[in-house]
Amino acid sequence: MSLFGKNIRKIRTVKTLSQQSFAELFDLKRGTLGAYEEGRSEPKIDTVIKIANYFSIPIDDLLTKELTVNSLLKFKADLTTDHEQITKETFATIPCITPKNTNDYLLYNDREAFVADMPILQLPVNPEKDFRAFTVDNLEMSSNDKGLFPKDIVIGEHIPKNVYKKLNNGHLILAVFNDRLVLRRCYLSGNTITLRADHKNIDDLEFPMKEIKELWRIRYVFYHRVPELADGLEEKMAMLEAQFMKIKAGL
Repeated sequence: MSLFGKNIRKIRTVKTLSQQSFAELFDLKRGTLGAYEEGRSEPKIDTVIKIANYFSIPIDDLLTKELTVNSLLKFKADLTTDHEQITKETFATIPCITPKNTNDYLLYNDREAFVADMPILQLPVNPEKDFRAFTVDNLEMSSNDKGLFPKDIVIGEHIPKNVYKKLNNGHLILAVFNDRLVLRRCYLSGNTITLRADHKNIDDLEFPMKEIKELWRIRYVFYHRVPELADGLEEKMAMLEAQFMKIKAGL
């Protein structure tokens, strides 16, 4: 007597198929499949071949070996547990520039092996685009208690050199030069780029466009602290209250 019946019951368990669903896959009646599983009937050879081929299981194993869950999961990818059937979403892998690797990045940013070894972030953004993460390490892009502060992380999308001039003035960018990284707002004039900080006490920087090695337009920001989500709400409420009082006084 073969182990066919016991094995197809094990397959159904792993696949989480009812007898009816399994039987329909191979044009069998549910009662016929039940008879196979209970050892009351032996299948025709063409039925054995269909099932073996469908799950990529050797015919000899299906008939003569007691299959285990682990052995079944090594066969065709279709034969998996439910949680393994869920489509896995692929997040974009983004190399991150940190205070520790900034100097090395200035030297080796054009080397794929170095970039591949950088610490990474994985985020649900377009994986087909080229991004770079940068850890803020100064207060240049802060203004009073707003803006970017040390340990905040910005995510920049790579901008090719042939479209530099299409950037709008005021865009926040990360510019990579031979000797420095600059995170500021950009203002273009001819072949010159001016990089301006939000902090009022920081002087502008001007460079010839040709000195830029890489330019990343900032698309996302991850704050190290919880930002003030109700920013400006108090002022708006006070304004509405003042208007209401004027209306009330005129009645």
